[in-house]
Amino acid sequence: MRRFILMAATAVVFTASAIAQTGREIAQKVKDRPDGYTRQSELTMKLVNKRGAVRERKLISYSIDVGKEKKDRKSIMFFQYPGDVKGTGFLTWDYDDPNKDDDKWLYLPAMKKTRRISGSSAKQDYFMGSDFTYDDMGSRNVDEDTHKLLGEETIGGYKCWKLESTPKDKRDIYSKKTALIRQDCLIPVRVEFYDKIGKLHRRLEISDIAKVEGFWTARKMHMTNVQTEHQTILEIKNPKYNIPIEETGFNVTTLEKGRF
Repeated sequence: MRRFILMAATAVVFTASAIAQTGREIAQKVKDRPDGYTRQSELTMKLVNKRGAVRERKLISYSIDVGKEKKDRKSIMFFQYPGDVKGTGFLTWDYDDPNKDDDKWLYLPAMKKTRRISGSSAKQDYFMGSDFTYDDMGSRNVDEDTHKLLGEETIGGYKCWKLESTPKDKRDIYSKKTALIRQDCLIPVRVEFYDKIGKLHRRLEISDIAKVEGFWTARKMHMTNVQTEHQTILEIKNPKYNIPIEETGFNVTTLEKGRF
């Protein structure tokens, strides 16, 4: 009996270890999902307040994978509409190294000033009045979080993994997030962010998922701040992959020009 108990306990330990490892592996698969080496897309951003009033903005975005192993990424986007934000630009240099903070700059044409976004600002501040933080607007190294596989669920007829991710950096505004990740395309369809006291803070719903030029693409992202009832809807239009883009264009000079 003692031997049986020991074997059972050992099996539990190994099972828990396997699940923890599988959680990280799933997160890495999501990170490594093919999406080309360069990307361009047009975006519509709708900001919806708790009374239902809508403000619409239009942007254009470019990104490129860089570095020896193409694991770093540079991105730039420009607001094109309406007039009060036209020319506003956002530049990001995302580093795959979890020990290196990403570089982010925001250009505000009305002030003719470029603001460096770093440290706690990137983790906590919201991007241009939306419900996405500056940190949400970039990519994230898998090892910035601890991942745990909670199980599987079926959403909309698609089998999904349920993954819990806890940030290691205490500057993050959330204590953990849970994601339902479609197994067929490795795209999360729902992500829930919990605040520091464990209450649901924001919910991201991702839809209109289809293959474009051979790459799985999510064409709609709906972020809701459940505590303030404010919403942001991002729609991606005319996505293009592997188009000719020069890395040298991803700099502050280009940002301040207002066009790529």
